[in-house]
Amino acid sequence: MPKKIIVFFLLFAFILSSGFGCKTNNQVTKEALEPITLNYWRVFDGQDAFAEIIQKYNAIHPNIKINYRKLRYEEYESELLNALAEDRGPDIFSVHNTWMKKYETKLAPLPETISMAYQVTEGTIKKEIVQKMQTTRSLSIQELRDTFVDVVSNDVILSDGKIYGLPLSVDTLAMYYNKDLFNNAGISEVPAYWNQDFIQTVKVLTRQNEEKEIIQSGAALGGSNNVNRFSDILSVLMIQSGTIMSNEKNQVLFHTSPNNSNTYFPGIDALRFYSDFANPAKESYSWNESLPNSLEMFISGNLAIMFSYSYDMATIKTQAPKINFSIAKLPQIEGLPPTNINFANYWVEAVSKKSSHINEAWDFVQFMTKAENVRSYLSISQKPTALRSLIAEQKQDDNLKVFAEQVLTSKSWYRGKNVTAAEQALGEMVNMATMADSSLLKDIINIGATKVQQTLY
Repeated sequence: MPKKIIVFFLLFAFILSSGFGCKTNNQVTKEALEPITLNYWRVFDGQDAFAEIIQKYNAIHPNIKINYRKLRYEEYESELLNALAEDRGPDIFSVHNTWMKKYETKLAPLPETISMAYQVTEGTIKKEIVQKMQTTRSLSIQELRDTFVDVVSNDVILSDGKIYGLPLSVDTLAMYYNKDLFNNAGISEVPAYWNQDFIQTVKVLTRQNEEKEIIQSGAALGGSNNVNRFSDILSVLMIQSGTIMSNEKNQVLFHTSPNNSNTYFPGIDALRFYSDFANPAKESYSWNESLPNSLEMFISGNLAIMFSYSYDMATIKTQAPKINFSIAKLPQIEGLPPTNINFANYWVEAVSKKSSHINEAWDFVQFMTKAENVRSYLSISQKPTALRSLIAEQKQDDNLKVFAEQVLTSKSWYRGKNVTAAEQALGEMVNMATMADSSLLKDIINIGATKVQQTLY
């Protein structure tokens, strides 16, 4: 065989053995292609909700394994905090939107740029898979505000002005109502405002027996222990009334007047309106502490109106498949601008400060929260979107329509480093207000605000 041919074949063999066909350009790229496992912890959603997202991500980053773990809500925070303290925590984990400031010191902010190894196909006639390093610019503050609904930027941009997490969805508080109870009472429309019409609707739908015990409730309002998400209902009533819950200096202000008036205290008005539903002396009386939990009572068919989030829809359909119910928008305060204020409840996907793979973890978080990728998660989990671009699409979904319609006007507020203690303080405030004289409400709300303030530091 001629020398030139022998040299050619030897050179060709060397090229093949050197990795051409799946090229890596340099040592940095080779190091970036080392196998990596990202541990990801969440609550509520099973791994099937993320299967398609993970599959799509692995297609461009085959060296990165996503190890997903679902924990029970009851154990989640304690297990998470213990794991982080013992350096065995996850790289990525979910943080409730009201916990963000509490977890700030445990989180890694979104880097301005992220360098990753990508697997791409090059060539026209002869195609080959090439591994390349690419540096991409991360989501900016302005892009965050343009891409996600407003409440997100308020929660995920923390004290240093950086982004500390991104959500997959944003849920909103809505009004569940039993259509059969409305029909039997001759009520053709659900109330759109917290006004006298609402009170009359609740009054008509509430029934008592001869012993004055409530056997059918018009609305689950006024209580604390047995009303699901009572603190959110009270909060949104206050915010709709014009109350400033807390400010950027972490000062609780829901007991004060927003315009420094000595006569106008919207927080007190909202507390009075809410607590009156559990006061037997009031026209709106429809609830008391002896009744079952609001969700249980709605499922039993003895509650006409319940305020909750989209996640309760599946529970109702599973446990009471024959119940004739529907969902309407959260009532607003008539005549008070802005006309629509709703309440948000959601989880944020964040990256641990202790992760050995912060860049890769943040790359995955940004990847899965993009519209083209998060669709599969939203479809399987049946959750409302956090992205502006998907709202119109979800408005066509009968199950998610109401929640999606409210997400642009949803708000939230920081309840301190001990959310449980803050909600207990609000619960005590509600319980004291139920039977108290109106003249005592100012003292009651002052005490509640002081207790909540103690959780903010």
